[in-house]
Amino acid sequence: MKSLRVRAIFALIVLLAALWTLWPSFQLFQMSPEELKSLPPSQRESLQKRSLNLGLDLRGGMYLLLEVDRSKLKPEEVSGAVDRAIQIIRNRVDQWGVFEPSIQKVGENRILVQLPGVMDRERARTLIGKTAFLEFRILADPQVQQQAILRMDSVLTEKLRKDSTFLGDEVPTDHPLRSILKQYGSDLILPVDLQPLWEKILKDPEVARAVPAGYEFLMGKQFEIQGVKYRRVFLVHKKAELTGKEVSNAYHTIGSPQDPTAANQPVVILEFSPRGAARFERITEQNVGKRLAIVLDGVVQSAPVIREAIRGGSARIEGIGTLDDARDLAVILRAGALPAPLRILEERSVGPLLGKDSIQRGMKALVVGFLVVVLFMMVYYRFAGVVADIALLANMILILAVLAAFHATLTLPGIAGLILTVGMAVDANVLIFERIREEIRAGKSFYTALETGYKRAFITILDANITTLIAAVVLLRFGTGPIRGFATTLSIGIVASFFTAIYLTRIVFDWWLGRPGNKQFSI
Repeated sequence: MKSLRVRAIFALIVLLAALWTLWPSFQLFQMSPEELKSLPPSQRESLQKRSLNLGLDLRGGMYLLLEVDRSKLKPEEVSGAVDRAIQIIRNRVDQWGVFEPSIQKVGENRILVQLPGVMDRERARTLIGKTAFLEFRILADPQVQQQAILRMDSVLTEKLRKDSTFLGDEVPTDHPLRSILKQYGSDLILPVDLQPLWEKILKDPEVARAVPAGYEFLMGKQFEIQGVKYRRVFLVHKKAELTGKEVSNAYHTIGSPQDPTAANQPVVILEFSPRGAARFERITEQNVGKRLAIVLDGVVQSAPVIREAIRGGSARIEGIGTLDDARDLAVILRAGALPAPLRILEERSVGPLLGKDSIQRGMKALVVGFLVVVLFMMVYYRFAGVVADIALLANMILILAVLAAFHATLTLPGIAGLILTVGMAVDANVLIFERIREEIRAGKSFYTALETGYKRAFITILDANITTLIAAVVLLRFGTGPIRGFATTLSIGIVASFFTAIYLTRIVFDWWLGRPGNKQFSI
Protein backbone atom coordinates (compact mmCIF):
# COMPACT_ATOMS: atom_id res chain seq x y z
CA MET A 1 0.00 0.00 0.00
CA LYS A 2 2.92 2.35 0.68
CA SER A 3 4.25 1.74 -2.84
CA LEU A 4 0.75 2.26 -4.25
CA ARG A 5 0.43 5.60 -2.43
CA VAL A 6 3.74 6.86 -3.86
CA ARG A 7 2.76 5.78 -7.39
CA ALA A 8 -0.68 7.34 -7.08
CA ILE A 9 0.72 10.66 -5.86
CA PHE A 10 3.20 10.72 -8.77
CA ALA A 11 0.44 9.99 -11.31
CA LEU A 12 -1.79 12.66 -9.76
CA ILE A 13 1.01 15.24 -9.94
CA VAL A 14 1.59 14.42 -13.62
CA LEU A 15 -2.12 14.78 -14.47
CA LEU A 16 -2.54 18.01 -12.49
CA ALA A 17 0.55 19.46 -14.19
CA ALA A 18 -0.94 18.50 -17.56
CA LEU A 19 -4.25 20.20 -16.75
CA TRP A 20 -2.43 23.32 -15.52
CA THR A 21 -0.44 23.40 -18.77
CA LEU A 22 -3.64 23.14 -20.84
CA TRP A 23 -5.48 25.87 -18.93
CA PRO A 24 -4.10 28.79 -21.06
CA SER A 25 -5.15 26.93 -24.22
CA PHE A 26 -8.66 26.49 -22.82
CA GLN A 27 -8.81 30.21 -22.01
CA LEU A 28 -7.54 31.22 -25.45
CA PHE A 29 -9.89 28.99 -27.46
CA GLN A 30 -12.90 30.23 -25.46
CA MET A 31 -12.18 33.83 -26.49
CA SER A 32 -13.60 35.50 -29.56
CA PRO A 33 -11.19 37.43 -31.85
CA GLU A 34 -12.61 40.69 -30.46
CA GLU A 35 -12.01 39.61 -26.85
CA LEU A 36 -8.45 38.57 -27.71
CA LYS A 37 -7.71 41.93 -29.35
CA SER A 38 -9.05 43.77 -26.31
CA LEU A 39 -6.37 42.24 -24.05
CA PRO A 40 -3.19 44.26 -23.34
CA PRO A 41 -0.45 43.30 -25.86
CA SER A 42 1.82 41.79 -23.19
CA GLN A 43 -1.00 39.66 -21.75
CA ARG A 44 -2.16 38.55 -25.20
CA GLU A 45 1.37 37.56 -26.23
CA SER A 46 1.92 35.65 -22.96
CA LEU A 47 -1.36 33.75 -23.40
CA GLN A 48 -0.52 32.81 -26.98
CA LYS A 49 2.98 31.65 -26.07
CA ARG A 50 1.64 29.36 -23.32
CA SER A 51 -1.13 27.90 -25.46
CA LEU A 52 -1.41 25.05 -27.90
CA ASN A 53 -0.56 26.44 -31.33
CA LEU A 54 -2.79 25.66 -34.31
CA GLY A 55 -1.22 25.02 -37.70
CA LEU A 56 -1.93 26.71 -41.00
CA ASP A 57 -4.65 24.21 -41.94
CA LEU A 58 -6.55 24.81 -38.69
CA ARG A 59 -5.94 28.48 -37.97
CA GLY A 60 -5.69 29.88 -41.47
CA GLY A 61 -2.77 31.91 -42.79
CA MET A 62 -0.32 32.13 -45.69
CA TYR A 63 1.75 29.61 -47.63
CA LEU A 64 4.65 30.85 -49.78
CA LEU A 65 7.05 28.90 -51.96
CA LEU A 66 10.08 31.08 -52.74
CA GLU A 67 13.04 30.64 -55.08
CA VAL A 68 16.42 32.24 -54.40
CA ASP A 69 17.79 33.89 -57.55
CA ARG A 70 21.46 32.91 -57.43
CA SER A 71 22.25 33.93 -61.00
CA LYS A 72 24.12 37.13 -60.03
CA LEU A 73 26.05 35.70 -57.09
CA LYS A 74 29.75 34.94 -57.10
CA PRO A 75 30.62 31.21 -57.23
CA GLU A 76 31.81 31.22 -53.62
CA GLU A 77 28.52 32.80 -52.47
CA VAL A 78 26.16 30.33 -54.14
CA SER A 79 26.47 27.40 -51.71
CA GLY A 80 25.37 29.27 -48.59
CA ALA A 81 22.88 31.68 -50.16
CA VAL A 82 19.74 29.66 -49.39
CA ASP A 83 20.71 28.95 -45.78
CA ARG A 84 21.54 32.64 -45.28
CA ALA A 85 18.19 33.64 -46.82
CA ILE A 86 16.33 31.22 -44.49
CA GLN A 87 18.03 32.72 -41.44
CA ILE A 88 17.19 36.28 -42.50
CA ILE A 89 13.56 35.38 -43.28
CA ARG A 90 13.27 33.66 -39.90
CA ASN A 91 14.68 36.74 -38.12
CA ARG A 92 12.22 39.01 -39.94
CA VAL A 93 9.21 36.78 -39.21
CA ASP A 94 10.18 36.31 -35.56
CA GLN A 95 10.53 40.06 -35.06
CA TRP A 96 7.20 40.58 -36.82
CA GLY A 97 5.58 38.46 -34.09
CA VAL A 98 4.21 35.46 -36.04
CA PHE A 99 3.83 32.48 -33.71
CA GLU A 100 5.19 29.11 -34.85
CA PRO A 101 6.10 29.95 -38.47
CA SER A 102 7.39 27.07 -40.58
CA ILE A 103 10.43 28.03 -42.70
CA GLN A 104 12.34 25.23 -44.40
CA LYS A 105 14.55 24.50 -47.37
CA VAL A 106 13.00 22.62 -50.30
CA GLY A 107 15.35 21.20 -52.92
CA GLU A 108 18.45 23.16 -53.92
CA ASN A 109 17.27 26.78 -54.02
CA ARG A 110 13.69 26.96 -52.75
CA ILE A 111 12.22 27.96 -49.40
CA LEU A 112 8.80 27.00 -48.05
CA VAL A 113 7.27 29.55 -45.65
CA GLN A 114 4.05 28.93 -43.70
CA LEU A 115 2.66 31.75 -41.55
CA PRO A 116 -0.29 30.65 -39.38
CA GLY A 117 -2.74 33.43 -38.57
CA VAL A 118 -1.31 35.91 -41.12
CA MET A 119 -3.99 37.35 -43.42
CA ASP A 120 -2.31 40.55 -44.70
CA ARG A 121 -0.87 39.07 -47.88
CA GLU A 122 0.72 42.22 -49.29
CA ARG A 123 2.44 43.09 -46.03
CA ALA A 124 3.76 39.54 -45.64
CA ARG A 125 5.13 39.49 -49.20
CA THR A 126 6.90 42.80 -48.64
CA LEU A 127 8.34 41.79 -45.30
CA ILE A 128 9.67 38.46 -46.55
CA GLY A 129 10.59 39.24 -50.13
CA LYS A 130 12.25 42.66 -49.83
CA THR A 131 15.98 42.28 -50.44
CA ALA A 132 16.68 45.22 -48.07
CA PHE A 133 19.99 46.29 -49.61
CA LEU A 134 20.57 49.66 -47.94
CA GLU A 135 22.92 52.29 -49.36
CA PHE A 136 23.81 55.90 -48.64
CA ARG A 137 24.67 57.83 -51.82
CA ILE A 138 25.49 61.46 -52.49
CA LEU A 139 23.19 63.21 -54.99
CA ALA A 140 24.70 64.98 -57.99
CA ASP A 141 24.95 68.74 -57.76
CA PRO A 142 21.89 70.48 -59.33
CA GLN A 143 23.95 71.88 -62.21
CA VAL A 144 25.39 68.44 -63.00
CA GLN A 145 21.87 66.97 -63.11
CA GLN A 146 20.60 69.85 -65.25
CA GLN A 147 23.44 69.47 -67.76
CA ALA A 148 22.83 65.71 -67.91
CA ILE A 149 19.12 66.23 -68.68
CA LEU A 150 19.98 68.81 -71.39
CA ARG A 151 22.45 66.42 -73.07
CA MET A 152 19.98 63.54 -72.89
CA ASP A 153 17.23 65.77 -74.27
CA SER A 154 19.49 66.81 -77.15
CA VAL A 155 20.30 63.16 -77.98
CA LEU A 156 16.62 62.20 -77.86
CA THR A 157 15.61 65.14 -80.05
CA GLU A 158 18.12 64.07 -82.68
CA LYS A 159 16.94 60.45 -82.54
CA LEU A 160 13.28 61.43 -82.83
CA ARG A 161 14.00 63.57 -85.90
CA LYS A 162 15.38 60.46 -87.56
CA ASP A 163 12.71 58.14 -86.19
CA SER A 164 9.60 59.86 -84.81
CA THR A 165 8.11 56.55 -83.65
CA PHE A 166 11.04 55.80 -81.30
CA LEU A 167 9.11 56.90 -78.18
CA GLY A 168 5.58 56.61 -79.52
CA ASP A 169 3.15 59.19 -80.81
CA GLU A 170 2.47 60.97 -77.49
CA VAL A 171 6.00 62.37 -77.04
CA PRO A 172 6.88 65.55 -78.97
CA THR A 173 9.87 65.52 -81.28
CA ASP A 174 11.46 68.67 -79.82
CA HIS A 175 12.71 68.50 -76.21
CA PRO A 176 10.95 65.23 -75.33
CA LEU A 177 12.27 65.10 -71.76
CA ARG A 178 10.54 68.38 -70.94
CA SER A 179 7.20 66.69 -71.67
CA ILE A 180 8.06 63.71 -69.47
CA LEU A 181 9.87 65.22 -66.47
CA LYS A 182 8.32 68.00 -64.39
CA GLN A 183 9.92 70.32 -61.87
CA TYR A 184 8.57 69.92 -58.32
CA GLY A 185 10.37 72.13 -55.86
CA SER A 186 14.05 71.21 -56.11
CA ASP A 187 13.29 67.77 -57.59
CA LEU A 188 12.32 66.34 -60.94
CA ILE A 189 9.20 64.18 -60.93
CA LEU A 190 7.81 61.65 -63.38
CA PRO A 191 4.19 60.44 -63.75
CA VAL A 192 4.05 56.75 -62.77
CA ASP A 193 2.31 55.78 -66.01
CA LEU A 194 5.32 57.15 -67.96
CA GLN A 195 7.85 55.10 -65.97
CA PRO A 196 8.15 52.35 -68.64
CA LEU A 197 8.91 55.06 -71.21
CA TRP A 198 11.58 56.58 -68.92
CA GLU A 199 13.19 53.18 -68.41
CA LYS A 200 13.24 52.63 -72.19
CA ILE A 201 15.02 55.98 -72.62
CA LEU A 202 17.69 55.09 -70.04
CA LYS A 203 18.40 51.75 -71.74
CA ASP A 204 19.20 53.40 -75.08
CA PRO A 205 23.01 53.26 -75.59
CA GLU A 206 23.27 56.80 -77.01
CA VAL A 207 21.26 58.29 -74.14
CA ALA A 208 23.26 56.28 -71.60
CA ARG A 209 26.47 57.87 -72.90
CA ALA A 210 24.97 61.30 -72.19
CA VAL A 211 24.73 60.49 -68.48
CA PRO A 212 27.91 61.70 -66.68
CA ALA A 213 30.40 58.96 -65.85
CA GLY A 214 30.08 57.68 -62.30
CA TYR A 215 26.41 58.67 -62.00
CA GLU A 216 23.06 56.95 -62.52
CA PHE A 217 19.38 57.80 -62.24
CA LEU A 218 17.27 56.31 -59.44
CA MET A 219 13.58 56.64 -58.71
CA GLY A 220 11.99 57.74 -55.46
CA LYS A 221 8.89 56.38 -53.79
CA GLN A 222 5.43 56.88 -55.24
CA PHE A 223 3.31 59.84 -54.09
CA GLU A 224 0.23 61.75 -55.29
CA ILE A 225 -0.42 65.31 -56.44
CA GLN A 226 -4.10 66.12 -57.04
CA GLY A 227 -4.93 62.47 -57.67
CA VAL A 228 -2.03 61.87 -60.10
CA LYS A 229 0.70 59.43 -59.04
CA TYR A 230 4.33 60.53 -59.43
CA ARG A 231 7.82 59.39 -58.52
CA ARG A 232 10.87 61.60 -57.97
CA VAL A 233 13.89 61.21 -60.25
CA PHE A 234 17.37 61.54 -58.74
CA LEU A 235 20.84 61.59 -60.31
CA VAL A 236 23.14 59.95 -57.74
CA HIS A 237 26.71 58.70 -57.51
CA LYS A 238 26.98 55.06 -58.54
CA LYS A 239 29.36 54.33 -55.69
CA ALA A 240 27.72 54.06 -52.28
CA GLU A 241 29.37 55.98 -49.47
CA LEU A 242 28.03 53.54 -46.87
CA THR A 243 25.90 50.36 -46.91
CA GLY A 244 23.49 48.64 -44.55
CA LYS A 245 26.24 46.31 -43.37
CA GLU A 246 27.32 49.09 -41.02
CA VAL A 247 23.82 49.42 -39.46
CA SER A 248 23.75 47.79 -36.02
CA ASN A 249 20.13 48.57 -35.10
CA ALA A 250 16.95 50.11 -36.47
CA TYR A 251 13.71 51.09 -34.78
CA HIS A 252 10.60 53.07 -35.61
CA THR A 253 9.23 56.10 -33.78
CA ILE A 254 7.10 59.22 -34.29
CA GLY A 255 8.67 62.58 -35.08
CA SER A 256 8.17 65.26 -32.44
CA PRO A 257 5.58 68.03 -33.10
CA GLN A 258 8.44 70.56 -33.32
CA ASP A 259 10.27 68.56 -36.01
CA PRO A 260 10.33 70.75 -39.17
CA THR A 261 10.43 67.81 -41.63
CA ALA A 262 8.71 64.90 -39.86
CA ALA A 263 6.34 66.38 -37.27
CA ASN A 264 4.05 63.62 -35.91
CA GLN A 265 5.10 61.39 -38.81
CA PRO A 266 6.56 57.85 -38.54
CA VAL A 267 10.32 57.66 -39.02
CA VAL A 268 12.93 54.91 -38.77
CA ILE A 269 16.06 55.58 -36.73
CA LEU A 270 19.26 53.85 -37.86
CA GLU A 271 22.14 53.21 -35.48
CA PHE A 272 25.59 52.49 -36.91
CA SER A 273 28.37 50.27 -35.71
CA PRO A 274 31.45 52.13 -34.34
CA ARG A 275 33.14 51.82 -37.72
CA GLY A 276 30.00 52.90 -39.55
CA ALA A 277 29.49 55.87 -37.20
CA ALA A 278 33.00 57.13 -37.91
CA ARG A 279 32.51 56.79 -41.67
CA PHE A 280 29.09 58.45 -41.55
CA GLU A 281 30.50 61.40 -39.62
CA ARG A 282 33.33 61.77 -42.16
CA ILE A 283 30.92 61.56 -45.11
CA THR A 284 28.57 64.20 -43.73
CA GLU A 285 31.46 66.44 -42.75
CA GLN A 286 32.90 66.35 -46.29
CA ASN A 287 29.53 66.92 -47.99
CA VAL A 288 27.88 69.71 -46.01
CA GLY A 289 25.28 71.45 -48.19
CA LYS A 290 24.81 68.42 -50.44
CA ARG A 291 21.96 65.92 -50.36
CA LEU A 292 22.39 62.35 -49.12
CA ALA A 293 20.12 59.73 -50.68
CA ILE A 294 19.04 56.83 -48.47
CA VAL A 295 18.49 54.02 -50.98
CA LEU A 296 16.72 50.75 -50.21
CA ASP A 297 16.69 48.09 -52.95
CA GLY A 298 17.43 50.71 -55.61
CA VAL A 299 14.62 53.07 -54.52
CA VAL A 300 15.41 56.40 -52.86
CA GLN A 301 13.53 56.52 -49.56
CA SER A 302 14.54 60.09 -48.71
CA ALA A 303 17.23 62.58 -49.70
CA PRO A 304 17.78 65.15 -46.93
CA VAL A 305 20.24 68.04 -47.17
CA ILE A 306 23.35 67.61 -45.00
CA ARG A 307 23.27 70.74 -42.82
CA GLU A 308 26.30 69.83 -40.72
CA ALA A 309 28.52 66.90 -39.79
CA ILE A 310 26.33 64.26 -38.13
CA ARG A 311 27.95 62.81 -35.03
CA GLY A 312 26.60 60.21 -32.63
CA GLY A 313 26.33 57.32 -35.07
CA SER A 314 22.68 57.56 -36.12
CA ALA A 315 20.56 58.61 -39.08
CA ARG A 316 16.86 58.51 -39.89
CA ILE A 317 14.56 57.71 -42.79
CA GLU A 318 11.53 59.96 -43.29
CA GLY A 319 8.49 59.94 -45.54
CA ILE A 320 7.77 56.28 -44.90
CA GLY A 321 3.96 56.26 -44.82
CA THR A 322 2.07 54.50 -42.05
CA LEU A 323 3.33 53.39 -38.66
CA ASP A 324 3.06 49.75 -39.80
CA ASP A 325 5.28 50.58 -42.79
CA ALA A 326 7.86 52.10 -40.45
CA ARG A 327 7.68 49.11 -38.11
CA ASP A 328 8.15 46.63 -40.97
CA LEU A 329 11.02 48.62 -42.46
CA ALA A 330 12.78 48.64 -39.09
CA VAL A 331 12.30 44.85 -38.83
CA ILE A 332 13.75 44.33 -42.31
CA LEU A 333 16.77 46.53 -41.65
CA ARG A 334 17.49 44.88 -38.29
CA ALA A 335 17.38 41.41 -39.85
CA GLY A 336 19.76 42.43 -42.64
CA ALA A 337 19.72 42.18 -46.42
CA LEU A 338 18.95 38.98 -48.29
CA PRO A 339 21.96 37.56 -50.13
CA ALA A 340 19.96 37.37 -53.36
CA PRO A 341 16.49 38.37 -54.61
CA LEU A 342 13.55 36.02 -53.97
CA ARG A 343 10.89 35.02 -56.49
CA ILE A 344 7.45 33.90 -55.32
CA LEU A 345 6.69 30.67 -57.19
CA GLU A 346 3.50 29.76 -55.34
CA GLU A 347 1.25 31.56 -52.90
CA ARG A 348 -1.83 30.26 -51.11
CA SER A 349 -4.02 31.64 -48.37
CA VAL A 350 -6.10 29.52 -46.00
CA GLY A 351 -9.00 31.49 -44.59
CA PRO A 352 -10.04 31.23 -40.95
CA LEU A 353 -13.45 29.81 -41.94
CA LEU A 354 -11.77 26.89 -43.74
CA GLY A 355 -9.55 26.38 -40.70
CA LYS A 356 -12.61 26.41 -38.42
CA ASP A 357 -14.34 23.85 -40.63
CA SER A 358 -11.22 21.66 -40.56
CA ILE A 359 -11.13 21.84 -36.75
CA GLN A 360 -14.79 20.89 -36.48
CA ARG A 361 -14.47 17.94 -38.84
CA GLY A 362 -11.23 16.74 -37.25
CA MET A 363 -12.57 17.04 -33.71
CA LYS A 364 -15.81 15.32 -34.75
CA ALA A 365 -13.78 12.38 -36.09
CA LEU A 366 -11.70 12.33 -32.90
CA VAL A 367 -14.76 12.44 -30.59
CA VAL A 368 -16.69 9.79 -32.57
CA GLY A 369 -13.68 7.47 -32.62
CA PHE A 370 -13.07 8.05 -28.92
CA LEU A 371 -16.72 7.33 -27.96
CA VAL A 372 -16.90 4.16 -30.07
CA VAL A 373 -13.75 2.81 -28.42
CA VAL A 374 -15.00 3.82 -24.95
CA LEU A 375 -18.35 2.04 -25.45
CA PHE A 376 -16.69 -1.08 -26.84
CA MET A 377 -14.30 -1.33 -23.89
CA MET A 378 -17.11 -0.82 -21.35
CA VAL A 379 -19.31 -3.48 -22.95
CA TYR A 380 -16.61 -6.04 -23.62
CA TYR A 381 -14.36 -5.67 -20.54
CA ARG A 382 -16.85 -4.09 -18.10
CA PHE A 383 -15.03 -2.66 -15.03
CA ALA A 384 -11.62 -3.18 -16.61
CA GLY A 385 -12.90 -1.42 -19.72
CA VAL A 386 -13.98 1.60 -17.63
CA VAL A 387 -10.45 1.76 -16.15
CA ALA A 388 -8.99 1.60 -19.69
CA ASP A 389 -11.33 4.44 -20.75
CA ILE A 390 -10.12 6.61 -17.85
CA ALA A 391 -6.54 5.92 -18.94
CA LEU A 392 -7.51 6.81 -22.50
CA LEU A 393 -8.87 10.20 -21.41
CA ALA A 394 -5.71 10.81 -19.37
CA ASN A 395 -3.69 9.88 -22.46
CA MET A 396 -5.42 12.58 -24.55
CA ILE A 397 -4.83 15.19 -21.82
CA LEU A 398 -1.12 14.32 -21.61
CA ILE A 399 -0.60 14.52 -25.38
CA LEU A 400 -2.24 17.94 -25.68
CA ALA A 401 -0.39 19.16 -22.57
CA VAL A 402 3.00 18.18 -23.99
CA LEU A 403 2.14 19.91 -27.28
CA ALA A 404 1.13 23.04 -25.35
CA ALA A 405 4.20 22.93 -23.07
CA PHE A 406 6.57 22.98 -26.04
CA HIS A 407 4.27 25.36 -27.97
CA ALA A 408 4.21 22.75 -30.72
CA THR A 409 1.85 23.12 -33.65
CA LEU A 410 -1.29 20.99 -33.90
CA THR A 411 -2.25 20.37 -37.52
CA LEU A 412 -4.99 18.37 -39.22
CA PRO A 413 -2.57 15.44 -39.72
CA GLY A 414 -1.73 15.88 -36.03
CA ILE A 415 -5.38 15.25 -35.19
CA ALA A 416 -5.10 12.10 -37.33
CA GLY A 417 -2.13 11.12 -35.18
CA LEU A 418 -4.29 11.64 -32.08
CA ILE A 419 -6.98 9.34 -33.48
CA LEU A 420 -4.37 6.69 -34.23
CA THR A 421 -2.99 7.05 -30.71
CA VAL A 422 -6.45 6.30 -29.28
CA GLY A 423 -6.41 2.94 -31.06
CA MET A 424 -2.82 2.19 -29.99
CA ALA A 425 -3.53 3.04 -26.33
CA VAL A 426 -6.53 0.71 -26.26
CA ASP A 427 -4.52 -1.98 -28.02
CA ALA A 428 -2.07 -2.11 -25.10
CA ASN A 429 -4.91 -2.58 -22.60
CA VAL A 430 -6.49 -5.28 -24.77
CA LEU A 431 -3.22 -7.24 -24.72
CA ILE A 432 -3.01 -6.93 -20.91
CA PHE A 433 -6.66 -7.87 -20.32
CA GLU A 434 -6.55 -10.91 -22.60
CA ARG A 435 -3.39 -12.13 -20.87
CA ILE A 436 -5.12 -11.71 -17.47
CA ARG A 437 -8.10 -13.70 -18.76
CA GLU A 438 -5.81 -16.52 -19.86
CA GLU A 439 -4.19 -16.67 -16.41
CA ILE A 440 -7.59 -16.72 -14.68
CA ARG A 441 -8.77 -19.54 -16.93
CA ALA A 442 -5.60 -21.43 -15.99
CA GLY A 443 -6.82 -21.41 -12.38
CA LYS A 444 -4.56 -18.73 -10.89
CA SER A 445 -5.76 -16.28 -8.25
CA PHE A 446 -7.01 -12.92 -9.45
CA TYR A 447 -4.06 -10.91 -8.09
CA THR A 448 -1.54 -13.42 -9.46
CA ALA A 449 -3.28 -13.28 -12.85
CA LEU A 450 -3.09 -9.48 -12.74
CA GLU A 451 0.62 -9.54 -11.88
CA THR A 452 1.44 -12.12 -14.56
CA GLY A 453 -0.75 -10.43 -17.20
CA TYR A 454 1.02 -7.10 -16.86
CA LYS A 455 4.47 -8.69 -16.70
CA ARG A 456 4.04 -10.85 -19.82
CA ALA A 457 2.21 -8.26 -21.90
CA PHE A 458 4.82 -5.62 -21.06
CA ILE A 459 7.46 -6.99 -23.46
CA THR A 460 5.00 -7.27 -26.34
CA ILE A 461 3.70 -3.73 -25.79
CA LEU A 462 7.24 -2.36 -25.45
CA ASP A 463 8.35 -3.97 -28.73
CA ALA A 464 5.30 -2.64 -30.60
CA ASN A 465 5.74 0.87 -29.23
CA ILE A 466 9.47 1.01 -29.94
CA THR A 467 9.05 -0.08 -33.57
CA THR A 468 6.27 2.49 -34.08
CA LEU A 469 8.33 5.16 -32.34
CA ILE A 470 11.28 4.45 -34.66
CA ALA A 471 9.02 4.94 -37.68
CA ALA A 472 7.64 8.18 -36.17
CA VAL A 473 11.16 9.51 -35.50
CA VAL A 474 12.17 8.78 -39.10
CA LEU A 475 9.10 10.67 -40.36
CA LEU A 476 9.93 13.52 -37.99
CA ARG A 477 13.54 13.68 -39.16
CA PHE A 478 13.03 13.45 -42.91
CA GLY A 479 9.42 14.54 -43.38
CA THR A 480 8.14 18.05 -44.03
CA GLY A 481 4.95 19.96 -43.32
CA PRO A 482 1.93 17.70 -42.62
CA ILE A 483 4.10 14.59 -42.23
CA ARG A 484 6.03 16.20 -39.38
CA GLY A 485 2.77 17.24 -37.70
CA PHE A 486 1.52 13.66 -37.84
CA ALA A 487 4.84 12.25 -36.61
CA THR A 488 5.08 14.74 -33.72
CA THR A 489 1.67 13.84 -32.33
CA LEU A 490 2.25 10.13 -32.86
CA SER A 491 5.61 10.21 -31.04
CA ILE A 492 4.18 12.00 -28.03
CA GLY A 493 1.14 9.70 -28.08
CA ILE A 494 3.28 6.56 -27.97
CA VAL A 495 5.09 7.70 -24.82
CA ALA A 496 1.88 8.95 -23.19
CA SER A 497 -0.06 5.77 -23.97
CA PHE A 498 2.74 3.65 -22.49
CA PHE A 499 2.44 5.65 -19.24
CA THR A 500 -1.35 5.49 -19.05
CA ALA A 501 -1.90 1.92 -20.29
CA ILE A 502 0.81 0.30 -18.16
CA TYR A 503 1.36 2.59 -15.18
CA LEU A 504 -1.96 4.35 -14.57
CA THR A 505 -4.31 1.38 -15.04
CA ARG A 506 -2.16 -0.80 -12.77
CA ILE A 507 -2.49 1.81 -9.99
CA VAL A 508 -6.31 1.68 -10.26
CA PHE A 509 -6.41 -2.15 -10.24
CA ASP A 510 -4.02 -2.37 -7.26
CA TRP A 511 -6.11 0.17 -5.37
CA TRP A 512 -9.31 -1.76 -6.11
CA LEU A 513 -7.93 -5.12 -5.02
CA GLY A 514 -6.35 -3.56 -1.94
CA ARG A 515 -9.72 -2.49 -0.56
CA PRO A 516 -11.27 -4.80 2.06
CA GLY A 517 -13.59 -7.37 0.52
CA ASN A 518 -12.47 -6.79 -3.10
CA LYS A 519 -10.90 -10.02 -4.34
CA GLN A 520 -11.66 -9.56 -8.05
CA PHE A 521 -13.21 -7.28 -10.67
CA SER A 522 -15.18 -7.85 -13.86
CA ILE A 523 -13.01 -8.22 -16.95
